[in-house]
Amino acid sequence: MSTNLPIVDRPIRFALVGCGRIARNHIDALRAHHAHAQLVAVCDIRAEALQATVAATGAPGFDSLEALLAGSDADVVILATPSGLHPRQAMQVAAAGRHVLSEKPMATKFDEGMQMVQACRDAGVKLFVVKQNRLNSTVQRVKQAIDEGRFGRIFMSTVNVFWTRPQSYYDDAKWRGRWDMDGGAFMNQASHYVDLLDWLVGPVDSVHAYTATLARDIEAEDTGVMSVRLRHGGLASINVTMLTFPQNLEGSITILGEKGTVKIGGTAVNKIEHWQFAEPRDDDAKVFDASYTPTSVYGFGHPLYYANVIQTLRGEASAQVDGYEGLRSLEILIAAYRSARDGQRVGLPLVF
Repeated sequence: MSTNLPIVDRPIRFALVGCGRIARNHIDALRAHHAHAQLVAVCDIRAEALQATVAATGAPGFDSLEALLAGSDADVVILATPSGLHPRQAMQVAAAGRHVLSEKPMATKFDEGMQMVQACRDAGVKLFVVKQNRLNSTVQRVKQAIDEGRFGRIFMSTVNVFWTRPQSYYDDAKWRGRWDMDGGAFMNQASHYVDLLDWLVGPVDSVHAYTATLARDIEAEDTGVMSVRLRHGGLASINVTMLTFPQNLEGSITILGEKGTVKIGGTAVNKIEHWQFAEPRDDDAKVFDASYTPTSVYGFGHPLYYANVIQTLRGEASAQVDGYEGLRSLEILIAAYRSARDGQRVGLPLVF
C-alpha cells in the first residue's frame, strides 16, 4: 500500500500498536479529532490488553504488527510499544507504505534512530515523534518569551524531574528498566524534559553525566544528573530521580537570563511559578492563567500534537516534530549515557 498526500477527501486512518499505559492518551486524542481521524485497528501481543482495547474502541484487533499491516488499511501506524522495538517496527511499517507515529523515545540507540529516519525517507512516508509537552500552554508562553528575546542572554537553565516509580512499576512490565528496551530515568521518564531543554535554550554543545541505580532492581539508572554546556555559551543541568518519597514532587524547568527569570513547575511543567522580566508587559499578569492541573504527568498535549499530525497529512501544515527533531533529544540522551559510562565529557554531534 502507498499513501498519497495530502489526504483531504476522507478521515485519516490510524492504527494503534501497543495497548499499554500511554495508549489511552492516543485513543482520546483521536476521538477529539473524529472529524478528520479514525482509529481503524489496534494491536497487542497480550490477549487481555488487546481485548480490553477492542471493547473500548470498537476497532478490529490484531495480535501482531504483521497481521495488522496485512489486514487493515491504516494510513498511519502509531507505535506505543516498548521503546527498543520502535526502530524495527517503524522500518516494517515504512516498508508497507504507511506513515509512522512513534512515542518517545523514538529509539534507545542513536544509530537505530537514524535507521528509522532513513527507512521512512527512502519509503517516502512521514515519521512523527511524539513530544506533546512542547504544546503545554505553560511551555508555549516561555517559548514565546524566548523567541521575542525577552530574556536577553540566557545564563543558566535547570530541569528537575523528581518523580517516583516503585519497584512494582518495573515488575509489571519486564521491558521497563532494561537497556535494550527502555533505558532508565533519563531515557524514559525524563526524555520529554531533555527535549524541552534543547528546544527552548539549545542546541547542546556538550554534556557530562553521572547515573546511579540506587534502589530499584533494574539494569538502567533510577537516578541521574547531567551538566550541559549550550552552544550559545550558557550552562544547564538536568536532575532526575524516580525515588522521590512518597510521590511525584516536581517536573520543572527554570530559565535565568540577563533580563528575565522564569520557572515552570508543578509535577509536570504545568504551573508557572515565577515570571519576571526587566521590561514588563501588560499581559504578563495573565501568564499565570496558563497554569493547569494535569490528570497525569503526560499532560494534555496529545490532542494538540495530533492536530499538527493531521494538518500535516492534510497538506495544511508542516510537521513540528519529525524524525530529525526526534533525533536531537535522543542524541543528548546517548551522549549522557556515554559520559556516565566513560567518566568524561561528551561533545555533540556524536562521532561514531
